[in-house]
Amino acid sequence: MRPSPSEPFPRLLPYLLLIGGGIGLVAAFVLAVEKIALLKNPEYVPSCSINPVLSCGSIMSTSQAELFGFPNPLLGIAGFAVVTTTGAALLAGFPPKRWFWLGLQLGATAGIVFVHWLIYQSLYVIGALCPYCMIVWAVTIPVFLYVTLRNFGRSFARHHVIVLTLWYLAVLALITVRFWTYWSSLI
Repeated sequence: MRPSPSEPFPRLLPYLLLIGGGIGLVAAFVLAVEKIALLKNPEYVPSCSINPVLSCGSIMSTSQAELFGFPNPLLGIAGFAVVTTTGAALLAGFPPKRWFWLGLQLGATAGIVFVHWLIYQSLYVIGALCPYCMIVWAVTIPVFLYVTLRNFGRSFARHHVIVLTLWYLAVLALITVRFWTYWSSLI
């Protein structure tokens, strides 16, 4: 079935969901493996603990890393599996019903709210960054944006690159300002 001519990004969205979901799935899986290794051996240093700022171990040992009583990466594995499968199904010609798109919107919205809560927690409460978590942040933003544009924002679709760029720059600016003392000491 062909996408509706009024649908923005009919070719981009399936690939974005497939590739972005796949990248997020791999990052969430690696985080889950690292968390299991840390649970088995509290002395284990995760591969993503690089320096005092880029330190997954610092984040994995906090209550924020298990918000619902289990490791957050399990949410990522489930959520990104759905996103990846949706992208593959769209590429195969699956014509989703409106309820399906609204369900995907609900999941993407929950994901973006959770990611921004995690960004805040990482920057201002924990004081460390997790490289794999930042990969999850980086793919969740466009998944949410383009699913939202597809569902509700067709009139704003022409500004999608500006919105995405500004969003990334805002997160990057928050990271830079928060850890400026550390970054400037490296120069």
